[in-house]
Amino acid sequence: MNASPTTDPGEGLRVAVIGATGNIGTSLLRALAADPAVAAVRGLARRTPDRAPDKTSWWPVDLGDPRPTTGRALEEALRGMDAVVHLGWLMQPARDPLITWRTNVLGTERVLRAVARVGVPAVLCASSVAAYTSGPPPSRRRERPVVREDAATHGRPTAAYSREKAYQERLLDVFERDHPEVRVVRMRPAFLLKRESASQQRRLFLGPFVPGGLFRPGLLPLLPNIPGLRVQVLHTDDAAEAWRLALHRPVRGAFNLAAEPVLDTDALANLLDTTPRTVPLAVARAAVTAAWSARLTPASPALFDTMVRLPVMDCSRARDALGWTPRHDARETVAALLGGLRDAAGGPTAPLRARLPGGRLEEVVKGPGRVP
Repeated sequence: MNASPTTDPGEGLRVAVIGATGNIGTSLLRALAADPAVAAVRGLARRTPDRAPDKTSWWPVDLGDPRPTTGRALEEALRGMDAVVHLGWLMQPARDPLITWRTNVLGTERVLRAVARVGVPAVLCASSVAAYTSGPPPSRRRERPVVREDAATHGRPTAAYSREKAYQERLLDVFERDHPEVRVVRMRPAFLLKRESASQQRRLFLGPFVPGGLFRPGLLPLLPNIPGLRVQVLHTDDAAEAWRLALHRPVRGAFNLAAEPVLDTDALANLLDTTPRTVPLAVARAAVTAAWSARLTPASPALFDTMVRLPVMDCSRARDALGWTPRHDARETVAALLGGLRDAAGGPTAPLRARLPGGRLEEVVKGPGRVP
């Protein structure tokens, strides 16, 4: 264990955060460090940093490791905690879904088993808008479906990310049935963005061949527009605040999380100072498929199919039950990410680092999406 200086945590919540070095985890650790009602935080991650935020101690755990030692390490890390926030997830390598399955699905099983064995009273899990059952393709003539938290969560079976989020939902269903004494919360956020995650998201979704300077206003001659496509986003710090509030309230169940307004291509084009040009869905998908087949991008056609068919989430339950209101609107959030892409911004942890040790050449040699 690599811990921060030992102090007496005194009275207050003791929280374990699994996946503490990622996009959400780093924001949540900051929020918990500033919360006087939180006494101590254990940050679990596969690659732990040298330095820790206030109140945080690092615990190295690899959820994808199938050895029995992983379960024992989880139990040790979770013992004595008042709540567990499970954020651990792999988006890549999409070309090897067995690896993501081991971490995302089997890793969630290990977490829930450890929670039950050591008697943690609450578990807060990161689900996703992609867990919702895939809807029809976008169309000018058809409004995107609006879903509340009771909508079906069967995902899109052909896309690993959506399929694994849906399977995680089923694991939570069974866990709630078998362990009613544990308070279970599921957060289903929209696309989570912040400036410090820009380099990570470029590696996960765009790959090494997309220059950051491409996102300077006025540089793109046009922006492809799929008619009827609308997306929701949320600043990661606002998502972290929703998790923090849920730690303090006796709430259960699912919460949709997204900022206003819902964005269309015109809004994105305004941010980039460019012109939207209509592109049929079939043409856009063919371009994604060609780039995927040529190993130019880590984003698969199946993930594209999922993203263009996402519903619009109704987030009123989070406002009513948690008292949660995002501080950043959707346009401001996208602008922060675009600025981070232009500047190759990153964070202090391995997943968020601005540059891999070997630079973009390392990404090219290993293949887009091979470096999580």
